[in-house]
Amino acid sequence: MKLYTKPGACSTAVHIDLRWTGEPFEVEVMDAESMKAPAFRALNPSGSVPVLVDGDFVLTQNAAIVGYIADRRPQARLGGDGSPRQRAEAARWLAFVNSDLHPAFKPLFGPGNYIDDPTQHDAVKAAARKRVRALFETADRQLQGREWLAGFRSFADPYLYVTLRWAARTGVDLSGLEALAAFPGTDGRRCRRAAGAQGRRLGLTGVAGRRPLRPPAF
Repeated sequence: MKLYTKPGACSTAVHIDLRWTGEPFEVEVMDAESMKAPAFRALNPSGSVPVLVDGDFVLTQNAAIVGYIADRRPQARLGGDGSPRQRAEAARWLAFVNSDLHPAFKPLFGPGNYIDDPTQHDAVKAAARKRVRALFETADRQLQGREWLAGFRSFADPYLYVTLRWAARTGVDLSGLEALAAFPGTDGRRCRRAAGAQGRRLGLTGVAGRRPLRPPAF
């Protein structure tokens, strides 16, 4: 398998899931220019990551890819223990991060996509930070008394980890969210093993700018 990813993007969550499976895979690190290249657009006409290539099968969309990885390697238990209930619980929290939390960051990354007047961009960002904070409060309540979002390690957790890194970069206030602060990988205590030479290139650094980290080995 081969993953096309971009440092710091949501595709980092797929990279972590692939590492959790223990299977060999290739990684191609993209940037804004390489994602415009005809060869990449042939794989994904939208020019976005992640893209997963498995033989002659090309798959896009983060949620679809992590579900495919989970089904392809069920012994990694990324979708739970194989029961419908655990699969649904993992899917529920993946949907929360993918459909609610991730889109809430978009005004922070590109306020001009929401309002043309640049004098209003700070207001757009401030409103987005409030929305993101409210969603993280939901995650914090879910994590109280739990180590993982679904109650067990699943494909939802790496995606949450990525959004916590975005929160640190965009000035989202997470003060007082103690369960979220203890989430594995948030401060690097659970991911101390070095990622190797490509760690920084792949965007796998600690949330608060610490040394390069391996995708959370939790």
